[in-house]
Amino acid sequence: MLTSRARSPAAGKALEQPDLRNIGVEQVLRALGEPVRLRIVRALACAEHPMSCGAFELGVSKSTSTHHFRVLRESGIISQYEEGTARYSELRTTELDERFPGLLRAILDAE
Repeated sequence: MLTSRARSPAAGKALEQPDLRNIGVEQVLRALGEPVRLRIVRALACAEHPMSCGAFELGVSKSTSTHHFRVLRESGIISQYEEGTARYSELRTTELDERFPGLLRAILDAE
């Protein structure tokens, strides 16, 4: 169930995102078990600011890219907002660390 909104700038429209209390570790791991989604998460982890979905070179179609971002958002891993015609994504690092301590860091550190 989607219950909260992503934080966004005043001009941006926040997209619905799940409350992490309703997300299990298996859902997070399933989302991160796909190589394209893991690449997205690694890129976001290195970014200083939210990234436009169009900034990623994933080598997949736009519809497939949209699917991967939706899975990450619905799994509680990223938050997204729209600003004009662009959609921005960022990791929910603090919230993930509170819910699953050390999980995100372990996944990002794994080769």
